[in-house]
Amino acid sequence: MLRIKAFEAIHPPFNRAAAISSPPYDVMNTEEARDMARDGLNSFLHVIRPEIDLPAGTDPHSDAVYEKATANFKRLLDDGTLVRDDAPRMFLYRQAMEGRSQIGLVCCCRVQDYVDDVIRKHERTRPDKEDDRTRHVRAVDANTGPVFLTYRDHDRMDHLVSVDSSTRPLFHFRSSDGVTHTAWAIDNTDPYAKIFEEVPHVYVADGHHRSASASRAARDIAAEQSRDSIEGGMESDWFLSVLFPASQLTILPYNRVVKTLGSLAGDDAIDQLRTLGSLHMDADPEMERAGSFGIYLNSRWMRLDLDHDSIDWDDPISSLDVSLLHDRILEPLLGIVDERTDPNIEFVGGIRGTGELADRADAHGDAIAFSLKATTIEQLLNVADAGLCMPPKSTWFEPKLRSGLFVHALDSTKSSGQVLSQ
Repeated sequence: MLRIKAFEAIHPPFNRAAAISSPPYDVMNTEEARDMARDGLNSFLHVIRPEIDLPAGTDPHSDAVYEKATANFKRLLDDGTLVRDDAPRMFLYRQAMEGRSQIGLVCCCRVQDYVDDVIRKHERTRPDKEDDRTRHVRAVDANTGPVFLTYRDHDRMDHLVSVDSSTRPLFHFRSSDGVTHTAWAIDNTDPYAKIFEEVPHVYVADGHHRSASASRAARDIAAEQSRDSIEGGMESDWFLSVLFPASQLTILPYNRVVKTLGSLAGDDAIDQLRTLGSLHMDADPEMERAGSFGIYLNSRWMRLDLDHDSIDWDDPISSLDVSLLHDRILEPLLGIVDERTDPNIEFVGGIRGTGELADRADAHGDAIAFSLKATTIEQLLNVADAGLCMPPKSTWFEPKLRSGLFVHALDSTKSSGQVLSQ
């Protein structure tokens, strides 16, 4: 079962939520973050991307960056840009985009449930990114961005959410990316906690590095306090989460651009691709069929359909389109052995469209781009249930959770108070 609890949320005054909240830290580079925050002294980007307030060229992992995060967070608290609730609550958080919506429960999940695989994962984390987020959590003594979790739909949960989201919201605004954000406070949190006692597993949809860093921070704090466990007695034993029903989520493709052509650099590139399946020239780059890839080569889109019988559809990893692309093309033809570390590969979220793929390939010169069909939520759940990990950059969830709307203080020297689910 999953243990959840309410928390004393740190948040902007709700009439200023639109101005203060920001995209999450990992969907932009430093210059993009600097530009976004240029006219917003109180943008939460000053906390989650504090290098924007330091000279250009500053190492984003230097001590100065984490010290700046601490100072900026303290400033926002001291001047009332962020306020802290005086009682623990949960919240409902709805995002609406292009005619669809998803509504999740904002609460804290127990780190030990993450360690024990009650909260299941489907990606490996990179040590450098995990180190960065752990240092950031420790610097500000808070979870500044929620982990995006999902669960298989639950009828009684749907009913509770429907009732509690029919009241007047705390905030309602539309962000610059066209997503509408709405939230409601939940004071009677016991029914939610009891429902999740019946849920055997939830899943990390987006936020593997945030959840891993929360776990590391909890264990580090416990060790510093000479505690033997992270069973939930301290606020730092919990991490900020938003729990969404799986049926509401949308996964977009995570496409690829490879800057070198490898063995496809010769005049026989088309013939080599034809040996892999059926190749269709001048095709639509949007993929709707599993086992097919859009390929942009020499300023031309084509579609490769792999032989259906050549795919082991019972294998939850090798049947993924990202795996098929790697195994059939990226490694044998383009020399991309490790997608996590090879500098010749770029990953492009599906929200940017296939036009971005063509533009990047053209900009690199002799390059090739691939568009894929999106991984499904059921594939994600099946991989996690099997205890396996997807290849890197297999899923792009959209819309993204805003940062700064809800922050969870770790209070690393204080008791956590009542645990709402045992």
